[in-house]
Amino acid sequence: MQIKFSAEPTGDAVAYLAYEGDKGIDFGSGLEAAGEASFRRAASAGTFKGGAGQIIEILAPEWSDAVRVLLVGVGKKSAVNENGWQKAAAGLVKRLLVSGAKSLAIVGAPDRSVAANLAFGARLAAYRFDQYRLTLKPEKKPTLGTVSVVTDSAAGARSDYAPLAARAEGVELARDLVSEPPNVLHPESYADRISELADLGLEIEVLDVAAMTKLGMGSLLGVGQGSVRGSRLCVMKWMGAKDKKAPPLALVGKGVTFDTGGISLKPGPGMQDMKGDMGGSAAVVGTMVALAKRKAKANVVGLVGLVENMPDGNAQRPGDIVRAAAGKTIEIQNTDAEGRLVLADVLWYAQKKFNPKAMVDLATLTGAIIISLGNEHAGVFSNNDDLVAKLTAAGKAEGEPVWRLPLGPGYDKQIDSDVADMKNIGAAGNAGSITAAQFLQRFVDDGRAWAHLDIAGTAWRPGHDNPLEPTWATGWGVRILDRLVADNYED
Repeated sequence: MQIKFSAEPTGDAVAYLAYEGDKGIDFGSGLEAAGEASFRRAASAGTFKGGAGQIIEILAPEWSDAVRVLLVGVGKKSAVNENGWQKAAAGLVKRLLVSGAKSLAIVGAPDRSVAANLAFGARLAAYRFDQYRLTLKPEKKPTLGTVSVVTDSAAGARSDYAPLAARAEGVELARDLVSEPPNVLHPESYADRISELADLGLEIEVLDVAAMTKLGMGSLLGVGQGSVRGSRLCVMKWMGAKDKKAPPLALVGKGVTFDTGGISLKPGPGMQDMKGDMGGSAAVVGTMVALAKRKAKANVVGLVGLVENMPDGNAQRPGDIVRAAAGKTIEIQNTDAEGRLVLADVLWYAQKKFNPKAMVDLATLTGAIIISLGNEHAGVFSNNDDLVAKLTAAGKAEGEPVWRLPLGPGYDKQIDSDVADMKNIGAAGNAGSITAAQFLQRFVDDGRAWAHLDIAGTAWRPGHDNPLEPTWATGWGVRILDRLVADNYED
């Protein structure tokens, strides 16, 4: 999708912004009297009131050179925020993407910041994962290739859009990674893709099985031992602060490129979605790309543990006891509780190698979080109120909301083991998301600010009405993390 900023509307389709008013539709600016009259007639024939997401379309009006003219509602003028502007543009793009229209102009942005957010929303909505759809019929192929946002301050809007474009690129990469089939994206090929990001200025380090064995990462390696694909730990460093030696923020992602459940085999229906069990790692990789692209003035290190959980003759068994790099032993009671085993060693490595000022991990960790929060919020667990407040604010601003759930001794004792330092699951059917977070907390150093985001309900969604996202891989996590860094950790 090509994004432009211009002073005049040109294109196959032209859309105007409208607001929901107490006394009817407020047509904002940029619409002449003849156009307003036409839209009022169209609105009177339906239910259009200027509400957020509402769209009406007029074909070939006499007063416009465009073939299609649209009116998009953004809600009440006093209430619309960045996310509202983005969704307005996204709704237009979703409507026109395969319509035959090749270009769209959006009129009525009140300032350069709004223009930039309209452009951002348009770009996110244009995303499609069509790499493997080789026989797609012409009428299902995208035609819309250009979106132009009309503004009096094109140069200013381009400046405001630049960091959003970097963020969009990170989101798009995360969506691509989650959507890739598991025969294409596995730990080894995933590590190769990450290595290519060195071209952006990221410092990349890849640890293979031998290197992790030497470090004693038995928790992570146990998960991948049933796969013919070697596990990997990838580190991405962006040291953009004035003081390059200042402790970084550490972002840690679970990267299970396919999760069969191992010996504790998952049910067959829906297992194909387990190619997305690396959504946490995709969010971290996408965020690091966004930071590098916009030259963030912060020190941030991204670490992702990449494994494939398969049930062959060498696979880990329920009843096994493994030793994590932190020196703690873990009784494996369920091989499908594998993500926490991966993160345990990656969290240890992040602290040992980088001494971060704070850590945030992301993982599609538990089905229990979907039972608790559905597909609307990610669960957040933390030992630090300030870090939770920062994440909550970033998530609200970016339309990636989080909801805090508790931690505590009563939950923690559920993962005590009779034969090892801990077991990898708590009591069946009892606070599964919380006990998983309690497991991770056992690998966080005392006094280290840490937050865990369980994104099992948000990394992919089967179908919903958010025009900013595709119907499956959302790229959830890039926006909240990039905003977290921008608002709290930059010079």
